[in-house]
Amino acid sequence: MADNYLEKKMEEWREKPSSSNRKAVGGLAKLLLKNRSHRGYDPAFQVREDQLHRIIAVNTRIPSARNQQVLRFRPVLADEAMKVLPHIKLGGALPHLGLPFPGTEPRAFVVICSTVAEDRYVSVDLGISAQTMLLQAVEIGLNGICIGAFDKAAVKQALALPYEPLLILALGRGIEKIVLEEISASEPHAYWRDEQGTHHVPKVRLEELILR
Repeated sequence: MADNYLEKKMEEWREKPSSSNRKAVGGLAKLLLKNRSHRGYDPAFQVREDQLHRIIAVNTRIPSARNQQVLRFRPVLADEAMKVLPHIKLGGALPHLGLPFPGTEPRAFVVICSTVAEDRYVSVDLGISAQTMLLQAVEIGLNGICIGAFDKAAVKQALALPYEPLLILALGRGIEKIVLEEISASEPHAYWRDEQGTHHVPKVRLEELILR
C-alpha cells in the first residue's frame, strides 16, 4: 500500500506544472540575455571586494574536468586596476573606436590563472569558470567581459602572480546598450555599432545550430 501511495504521488508530481521550475528557467533566460560583453563602465560605480569574492566563490560549486580544480583567481580593485589596464585590449573588431572610451574603463578585474600548464582540460575548466562567474556578476547587478587579448607576461609581473594568467574578467556596471541579432551561419559573425552607439552582436539562429 505504501508503495502504491508513493507511486501515485510521484505521478501527480510529474504531471503537475511546477512554478518553481518555470521560475528557474525564466531566471536563467534573463541572466543569459543580460550577460553581454560590456566594454564601457560607469566611472561613478565602485565594485566592492565582497562582490568579487562572491563571484569567485562560484568556483567551489561548478564542474571541473577530471575534478582537477587547478584554476586560481586574483581579485583586482581600485588603484591596482591601473596595473592591468595598460596591458589589455577591448573591442578588437572595432579598432577605429578606440574602446573603451576615455573615462569608461573597467576598474575591477578577476585574473584567472592555472597551477599547471594549459591543456584541453584546463581550457574546459576555464570556459565553465568564466561563464559561471559572469552569470553570477549579472545576478548581483554587475556586468563584465572576458578578455583574452592581453600581455600575459606584463600582467603577471605587474600583479606579482605566482602562476601564468590565462584570462581576465573585467567587471563593473555597464553603460552600453547591447542587442542580439539573429543571423544565418553563412552571414558575418563580427559585432558592430550603429550611429547611435548601440552594440549589435550577431548570433546564429537555433535551427542552424541543431544537427539533424
